[in-house]
Parts: sequence; C-alpha cells; structure tokens
Amino acid sequence: MPHPIIELKDIKRVYTLGKNKIYALNGVNISIEKGDFVTIMGSSGSGKSTMLNMIGCLDLPTSGKVLINGTDISKLDDDGLTAIRRNNIGFIFQQFNLIPTLTASENVEMPMIFNGIDTEKRQKKALQLLEKANLTAEYAQHKPNELSGGQQQRVAIARALANDPPILLADEPTGNLDSKTGQSVMELLRELNEAGTTVIVVTHDPKLEEYSNTSIRLQDGEVYNENY
Repeated sequence: MPHPIIELKDIKRVYTLGKNKIYALNGVNISIEKGDFVTIMGSSGSGKSTMLNMIGCLDLPTSGKVLINGTDISKLDDDGLTAIRRNNIGFIFQQFNLIPTLTASENVEMPMIFNGIDTEKRQKKALQLLEKANLTAEYAQHKPNELSGGQQQRVAIARALANDPPILLADEPTGNLDSKTGQSVMELLRELNEAGTTVIVVTHDPKLEEYSNTSIRLQDGEVYNENY
C-alpha cells in the first residue's frame, strides 16, 4: 500500500523564551494523501504557520517525525532539505514575494534556473505556466508593480509550479486580495488539485474550507478538529 504523501507523527516544536517553553506544536499527528486539498485553519498563534514550515521543510521538529513521500526530513542535511523542497514543494505566499526588478516571466523562470534548466526551455515553460495560471501573454513582460494584486498572485502560482512539484503550499493566498479576485485564485488552486496536485492552504478564512476535501483546525498547537 502506498504511503501518504505527507505525515506528521507526534510533532512537537518547542521554543525557549528565557525560562519559559512555548509549544508552537504539541503532539500533532496528521496524514495527507496524494491528491488531497487540505485547509489548515486556526487563529493567530494556533500553530498553523509552524505546521506549514514543517511540511515545507523550512523548520525541523523538536521531536517527532515529518515524512515527505516517506522520507524522514530530520535525517537530511541542508542539501537534502533543499532537494526535497526543490523537487517536491511549491510555495505560494500571501505577500507574493516576487522579485521587483524581474518581469513576470523572469520571476517564473527563477526556480528553473536553480534546477539547471536551459534558457530556451525555461522561457517557453514560463509562458506556458503563466497561461495555465490564466495570465495572458501580454503581461509576461510586465514587472510586479505593473500588475494588480490578483495578477501578481497568479505569477506567484505559476512560479510555484515551475519545477512540477507534487505538493503546493499556500500561506493565506487570498489575504491581500479582494473577495472576487480571491475566489478566482482559489478556483485556480482547485483546478490544479483536480489535475493531481496535492494542495495545502493555511488560512484564517472559513470560506476557503469549501474548496477542500480535508479541513484541519488547530488551537494552542494541537489538532482539535479534523474533517474528511
């Protein structure tokens, strides 16, 4: 039987502040299957961003195991973690995190440059990904400050898809968008999910749950509700 694409087993993430210990995550157990669309919800300080960092291999647990495609990330060195992120995970951020001096197309090309893709191939693929993200070719040569918030988020989604990751992580992807634009971005994520990508969205907006087949709610670093 194939293993889940993501597993968190008894995860604890503890921060020390003076003599105090803060449990950002406290004994979290979740399992996410390939092709799931998951929303992770909770108020500020609930642990959802820490969980996203664990799944994204940006942080390691104090104790417990994080398995990505069956690989225990705690056993990897920095190069191994980088390879896991590069080959398995695409990141979509609330603040878009586009490079302001580059065009939309050049921003999408960046992950492919790090992956050693030659110029002609990555330029062609960048245009294809922008089109897939419903951003027409006329905007490919625009810089971020020449694009609307929704258009910038679409560039960020296209960039996240550059290396064909099986997992997409989105941190408050509609947080800086108006409701109509946010809805269109979520519909795009659902289309990508229906095409086979595992999508995980961290949000405080309960309206986004309707797009997912799994909802995980966190409170004080613990899972208190999980719906399938």
